[in-house]
Amino acid sequence: MTGEEKYQELLSSLQTLGSLVVAFSGGVDSTFLLYAARQALGDRMVAFTVDTPYHARWEVEEAVALAQKLQVKHVIKRKEEILPEVKNNPPERCYLCKKALFKEILGFAKKEGLAWVADGTNADDSKDYRPGLRALRELGIKSPLCEVGFTKEEIRTISKELNLPTWDKPAYACLLSRIPYGQKVRVEDLKKIEKAELYLRNMGFKVVRVRLHEELARIEVAPSERGRFFQFQLLDEVVRNFKGMGFKYVALDLEGYRTGSLNEVLCNGRGKTETAS
Repeated sequence: MTGEEKYQELLSSLQTLGSLVVAFSGGVDSTFLLYAARQALGDRMVAFTVDTPYHARWEVEEAVALAQKLQVKHVIKRKEEILPEVKNNPPERCYLCKKALFKEILGFAKKEGLAWVADGTNADDSKDYRPGLRALRELGIKSPLCEVGFTKEEIRTISKELNLPTWDKPAYACLLSRIPYGQKVRVEDLKKIEKAELYLRNMGFKVVRVRLHEELARIEVAPSERGRFFQFQLLDEVVRNFKGMGFKYVALDLEGYRTGSLNEVLCNGRGKTETAS
């Protein structure tokens, strides 16, 4: 089936839902789904964004701008506190977090008389070990992109054809994925990580993760961008700024960014590690 055929099938499947709440992060997948849902359902759909301490400010702001651009109703639920379930950062944090957040979205959908809640999971996601997907299945959340068989590459290709600004947006994940399992999650640490990553993004690094190991910041950038660090002036500038943000030690991961680097200590019993960005 071609990408265009899949897109037509996606529109048809969305129309059969009648009404919908789209869990919207502003990423590649959820933006693509939101655009299709707007085409298929018109005003019978709503975008819903949960704004927590572990979601970067810039990402929430981008989601707001995208929803306005797509002319959809957008509800933002602000949560000031860290969920009790994830404060101690257990290995199953993704499952616990998604379960709690999507229960809230389901409550909103019921209150507004909207029939379904959907997320942007794609077919590639289902090939990996992702405990958060179990929460979605248990709650009956729809994943239309996965159901139609859209891969990440196909979503990017069609997003470009549709002139969606997210077509080449790098993958991103919540800030919890920067803290090793078992290390307590603190709001001040999340803010520090967000500030550090924004600093590196503003320097022109497209893919950035700052992993926090107690007092040490471990920087991951795209493997192709690692070479930029091998100049003393840049190294000194980064160290100076990071220490000014409150990090005691600053290190560069020589491997560069790879999905789920903090999950390398885990194994799900099938020879695979949990994948998170």
